[in-house]
Amino acid sequence: MNVTHMKTTLLLSLASLLVLSAPVLRAEEPKPAPTPPPAEAPKVKPYPLLTCIVSGEKLGGMGKPVVFTHEGQEIKLCCKSCKPKFEKEPAKYLAKLKK
Repeated sequence: MNVTHMKTTLLLSLASLLVLSAPVLRAEEPKPAPTPPPAEAPKVKPYPLLTCIVSGEKLGGMGKPVVFTHEGQEIKLCCKSCKPKFEKEPAKYLAKLKK
């Protein structure tokens, strides 16, 4: 065998090795972790009354009602000044929802 033939054979062998190893190299690439599904929002019980749970005033009569969630229950108040009263004794006012 002459030197040129050996170089050609070696070059072809290396090229073949490179082509054949390409899929193996790709298969070993790390795959990104799957994206977890979005967490479900907690279920909130809707507010059933048309009046403020603290004052008894009609909702909307004093402007836009104050709306928030307390322990999974939507609460609507006629005004922001009723919120501290509710927060002081929530059980007292929540009992009105069970009537």
